[in-house]
Amino acid sequence: MKVLLITTSFPQSASGEEAAGSFVADFARELSREAEVVVVAPGKQEVREVGRSGLVVYRYRAPLQPLSLLKPMNFGHWLPILSTLASGRRVSMRAARDMDADFVLALWALPCGLWAKRISRSLHIPYATWALGSDIWSLAKVPIVRFILKRILQAADYRFADGYQLAQDVETLCGKSCEFLPSARQLPVCGLSLVHKPPYRLAFLGRWHPNKGVDLLLEALEKLTDKDWTRIECVRIAGGGPMETLVRSKVNFLRSRNRPVLLEGYKNAQEAGELLVWADIVLIPSRIESIPVIFSDAMQAKRFVIASAVGDLPKLLSKDNKGIVGRMVESITSDKMREAIADTLWLDVIAVSDCCTPISVDNAVSSLMLIMSHYYTK
Repeated sequence: MKVLLITTSFPQSASGEEAAGSFVADFARELSREAEVVVVAPGKQEVREVGRSGLVVYRYRAPLQPLSLLKPMNFGHWLPILSTLASGRRVSMRAARDMDADFVLALWALPCGLWAKRISRSLHIPYATWALGSDIWSLAKVPIVRFILKRILQAADYRFADGYQLAQDVETLCGKSCEFLPSARQLPVCGLSLVHKPPYRLAFLGRWHPNKGVDLLLEALEKLTDKDWTRIECVRIAGGGPMETLVRSKVNFLRSRNRPVLLEGYKNAQEAGELLVWADIVLIPSRIESIPVIFSDAMQAKRFVIASAVGDLPKLLSKDNKGIVGRMVESITSDKMREAIADTLWLDVIAVSDCCTPISVDNAVSSLMLIMSHYYTK
C-alpha cells in the first residue's frame, strides 16, 4: 500500500520546537514499516527531499510563523494563509501523482484535509482526516471555517481524533462516526524508577501559550510557601512560544526569591527523554487539551503527572483507570494548581503504577493499518 501523509506538523530541524511534529515523524517512520510512505510537510520552499531515515518528504512553502498562530480573522494574516494554502494544494497533488498513492491521511483536518479532499476527488482514492483539538475547538468557532471543516469531515472515508471527547465532538460536528487514534512519540526512556521521594524534581515541557497554561503554573509556584519549597529540589520550565516575555519575567521573579527554578528551551526527543528521566513529577496545567503529547511522554516514562481536569485527562487519571499515575487539578486556576502541587509535595513517597495507559506509536499504526486495509484495491 502507498500512503500519502499530509501534515502541518513535521520537524524542519532537531530543535524540538514541535512536539506534534516529533510525533508525526515517529508515526511516519513506524508506518513505513507496514506501507510505502511519502510525507507532505511545511518548509521554506517547495522541494523534494529524502531524510536520514529514508522517508521522502515533499515540502510546501509555509511562513516561518507556525500555522497554528495564523488567525483567519486577522487581515494581516491573509497573505501568508493564502500563500500556504496554494503551495500546500499544489505540492500535495504533485506528491500524490508522483507516488501513485492508494490512500491519503491528513494530519490535521485543516488545512491538510482540504488538500486531501481535492486529491480524493481528482484521483479517486480514499482519504482520512485526523483531527486535533485546535481543529474542532478553535478553528470551528469561525462560521465559514466551521462550514468548510464540516464538509471536509463529511466527505472523508474515515475520521480520527487524538482524544476520546474530541472524537465525540467531531461526530457532533459532521454527523458521521469518528474513531480515537492516539498520538504519541517514541522517547529513549527505559529502566526508570517508579518510586520517588522528596525533595522532588518537577518539570514542565510544552509551548508557552495560553492554551498550555504555563502562566497558571508560574503563578501557582509563586504562591507556594517557604515550607513547600523545602520539598522541591528543582523546577525546570522547558519549551518556548508567544508568552516568552511573561514566562521569563515570572521565572526571574521566582529566582529573585531564591526559588530553584530553571528556564530552558525546546527539547528534541532525546532531550525530552532525558528531562523525563530526571523528573519525578510532570506538570500539565493546560486550559484546553484532548490528550497532550507530554502526557503520552510521561506515561512512557512512568512519571507522576499533575494535570488540569480538561479534555480526556480526567478519564485517563481516574482511580479506576489501571492504577495511580497522577493527580487532577479540580479547576483551571492558579490557586487550585498550587493546592494540587502542595498536596503532592507533602507525600512522603510517590509510587507510580506500572500499569500506565497504553498510548503508543505502534498502537496507532496498527489501528490505522486495519482501517486502510478495507480500502486497499491496488
